Amino acid sequence: MRRVIGWFGIVAALVLAAAFGASDQYLGSIPGMLWGVDVSLLSAPWLVLAFAAGATQREPRRAALLGLGCTTAALVGYFLMTDSPLENAHYSLANLHGFAISEARVIVGALVTGPLFGWFGQQWKTQRRLLAPLVVAGALCLEPLARRANGYPIHFRDVSLAEVAAGLLLATYALLSHARARSSRNAS
Repeated sequence: MRRVIGWFGIVAALVLAAAFGASDQYLGSIPGMLWGVDVSLLSAPWLVLAFAAGATQREPRRAALLGLGCTTAALVGYFLMTDSPLENAHYSLANLHGFAISEARVIVGALVTGPLFGWFGQQWKTQRRLLAPLVVAGALCLEPLARRANGYPIHFRDVSLAEVAAGLLLATYALLSHARARSSRNAS
């Protein structure tokens, strides 16, 4: 029974990740919602996705694989939405090839960050390694600065502020949770 629930959870995570990718792409294409473009171009939420997936696993290898799987599923969802009739497009091998070429850096990055941040999630869940969520929080907090330094600034200040706030909330939660776990270990 546990194995069935485990597989169901993995399939559910992959489906949710694909929905995340499709939603991310769709958000950036809604006419008149210009801030949606800024949100859809954020990278750090994709790291949070892999981290959250990895945090559902007890074994490091499974966490890394699920982080990679969820990141890949999100990219597939992103592509399927990009080429969908909702975007006035159609699926074709030529479009898939064009997507793979235009998004090559993103795809290669996902092959590294998916497993890494999946592993970070597992390390946080099983061993409360504080560095893991702090790296994710740092990515959220520093993305607006990195984007500006790279010449691709986030145009809407509220989007930058929301991302930094999410990073600060994650860091605060991690620090408090880590301190609570440490004090309960010391009390025993």
